[in-house]
Amino acid sequence: MGKSLNKIALDLKANTSKVQLIYAFNGTGKTRLSKEFKALISTQLATNEDDEQQEISDRKILYYNAFTEDLFYWDNDLNNDSEPKLKIHSNEFTKWILETQGQEATIIQSFKNYTNEYLTPNFKSNYSEVIFSYNKSEDVKIDHIKISKGEESNFIWCVFYAIFKQIIEDLNEIIEAGDLASDLTSQFDKLEYIYIDDPVTSLDENHLIQLGVDLATMIKKSKSDKLKFIITTHNPLFYNVLYNELKVKSGFFLDKDEDEGFVLDKRFGDSNKTFSYHLHLKRIIENAIENNQIERFHFNLIRNLYEKTANFLGYNGWAEILPDDKKLYHTRITNFTSHSTLSTETIPDPTPEEKKVVEYLYNHLIDNYSYWKEAQR
Repeated sequence: MGKSLNKIALDLKANTSKVQLIYAFNGTGKTRLSKEFKALISTQLATNEDDEQQEISDRKILYYNAFTEDLFYWDNDLNNDSEPKLKIHSNEFTKWILETQGQEATIIQSFKNYTNEYLTPNFKSNYSEVIFSYNKSEDVKIDHIKISKGEESNFIWCVFYAIFKQIIEDLNEIIEAGDLASDLTSQFDKLEYIYIDDPVTSLDENHLIQLGVDLATMIKKSKSDKLKFIITTHNPLFYNVLYNELKVKSGFFLDKDEDEGFVLDKRFGDSNKTFSYHLHLKRIIENAIENNQIERFHFNLIRNLYEKTANFLGYNGWAEILPDDKKLYHTRITNFTSHSTLSTETIPDPTPEEKKVVEYLYNHLIDNYSYWKEAQR
């Protein structure tokens, strides 16, 4: 039976790992989980609402999710339809990174790296809004661009990435100073978690990989034993980049059960080894063999697994990896049972001999190809 998101959040809090990496399909509840976790960790903010520095120092968690993006909103200049601008509903963190730390140039360059080198955000002097322009040459120059939703998400991520990066650098400076750190103070001594929910909206594969590598590099640079990171994503490639760059030993798969409860399964290996369709087929065949419920359609699944394995290992055809002793027979029976056009003469139950063929071919595949041995780990 599944758990509530609050209990899942409690499980994450009880985990002592530096990094917790979570994969989930869109719509499963990743963003709701981030809200539950924030509510669990957050402490009462400073009673003096004017004291921005105190408000920062009280934070135990800094998070990025869909609600974070609500700090940025468009003024589309509906009267003139000529000068759309992205407004910034500033908080203590955006003020800190832009006004105190002066990271405007860093944010601009990060945005260019993830989108287009000619697309430039221009901050207003008081950092209350941003205007975007496209400047490729003197002849190709466009001001006041309404950027796409994906580009907007990218820009917002770049602002918060600058915040994360600066926090880690500040904390590292104190740790590196050691006994001399008495003269150094940090606004983030109480910070325990950085929670990042799906920062890869609308990125192409190259920029997605770059973002994953950059994020992993930042996390690996953190020297704080207290600061932990939770990252959720719906993107298998992004999950893979982080899994391999961070060299984590395991990740998690967040899913719903039939009763609308939530399950957080621990998984070993990147998404290619734990979430992929071929593993789903493998489990179906395993269950059929164990429960003596093999039907003719399992030949389709067996052939599918052989095709995927042969393609992955570079063979010209799936039949090349069939057992050598009866390769022609196994090719014929697999082709016949999986591609028969005589539907009127077909029954779902294979003969006992055919059932043995399914089990034999399955065991041959698992036992003889490292592709599958790695996938089972």
